[in-house]
Amino acid sequence: MLVSVDVTGKKQVPILAETVPTLENGGISKDGLTITYHLRHGIVWHDGTKFTSADVAFSWRAIMNPSNNVIGRTGYELVKSVDTPDPTTAVFHMKRRFSPAVNTLFGESDTPYAVVPQHLLASLHDINAIPFNSNPVGTGPFKISEWVRGDHLTLVANDAYFLGKPKLRRIVVRFIPDENTEINQLRTHDVDWQFEASPQEYQALKTIPGLNVYLQQTNQYERVEMNTLHPPLDDVRVRQAIAYVVDRKKLVDDLTFGSAVAADQDLPPFMWAHATDITRYSPDLGKAKALLAQAGYAPGPDGMLVRNGRKLVLELAYTSTNTTRRAGVVQIQSMLAAVGIRVEVKPYQGALLFAAAGEGGILTGGKYDLGWAGWVSGIDPDNSSVVTCAARPPNGNNSMFYCNARMDVAEARALDRFDVPTRKRAYAEIERDLTHDEPQLPLWWPRQLQPVNVDLMHFSPNPVVETWNAYLWDI
Repeated sequence: MLVSVDVTGKKQVPILAETVPTLENGGISKDGLTITYHLRHGIVWHDGTKFTSADVAFSWRAIMNPSNNVIGRTGYELVKSVDTPDPTTAVFHMKRRFSPAVNTLFGESDTPYAVVPQHLLASLHDINAIPFNSNPVGTGPFKISEWVRGDHLTLVANDAYFLGKPKLRRIVVRFIPDENTEINQLRTHDVDWQFEASPQEYQALKTIPGLNVYLQQTNQYERVEMNTLHPPLDDVRVRQAIAYVVDRKKLVDDLTFGSAVAADQDLPPFMWAHATDITRYSPDLGKAKALLAQAGYAPGPDGMLVRNGRKLVLELAYTSTNTTRRAGVVQIQSMLAAVGIRVEVKPYQGALLFAAAGEGGILTGGKYDLGWAGWVSGIDPDNSSVVTCAARPPNGNNSMFYCNARMDVAEARALDRFDVPTRKRAYAEIERDLTHDEPQLPLWWPRQLQPVNVDLMHFSPNPVVETWNAYLWDI
């Protein structure tokens, strides 16, 4: 990353860059259309080749290459060109002002992309299925020495790391499909860190001796996406009715065990853009039934809703390996049945559910009705890559295929101005529209659970990324 954030998640810190570009230091031009990164000297790739600004320019071109399967291009498509006047200077020329640019362009934002090595990839037509993807070469504190698919990944220290020689000599990442097994290995200290434990394990994890359980606020929310292209979810009344049926507080109480907070929007309360003047959906079966009746549905002989002889049946896709979602979809199925909506739950492996549209992704390909997913963002409130018309796949992450031209105007204003008061007013409008139109049902704001062996020193997760200071870790 060119820029990341510190332990608080609120202060930007340079990584590959020497300094964080700002208006004050001239890194961002007065008109907001030029962003200049001065890169650190002496950085080398894991194979010993010098890292230069040409790698930054190539990585932008790779993201924009239509032959490459990417999750989204939000922010990157606003770059007109990248100049490299010398090996340690990369200049981004923007098509228009984009206030989250520094957090987005090779930063910790909605769709974080790492800079990749030009010398290894530039000659390829695309980078979709190449040996590099199984054995990547980077600039970070650790490099891959072994990858046993489905079992473990071994990383060894990169003593040439530009921020300092890592203290740990080796990290073994184990792929353990069962969370009970993970917890047992935490007890025996065969595992020192479980990456993002499920909320339902929170109370049990707190009882394990010799374990620190970090409960980290994040710009993140758990949600049910609604495919607005699929009838009857193209009708806002049906989407609102679902929102009135789902009891979010019950889901939070039953599924997160005190680790999360029920959500009424996508932006959590600790974010400066969190809105207050919005539509809120407390459970109200009467309102839900009235909205469904307005949409043309009436109970059939078996109590299930029917319109024009067709029952209201929705498929709810979810990640089969996530125990919280596995329990949650059953609860939502039961809640919606109370108003006559039949829900058929459909499990998928995460790799398929969240894959890019070009790789057969269920959500990005629009091959679903309802989809239980989550969203993790950076320190900027920018949600344009999730909800704007232009962000529909493959150009963004709007897998609800939602489009509201009025809201897009407010999004444009939020992204055009760098001052917080103007942006805050814009996000108030955005959240008003989102909560009225309800293309997604925010369920809760998670607080990320990171169980860590007390012997692992200097582990300091921030609201964006857990490994930002991995070179300092020691045990």
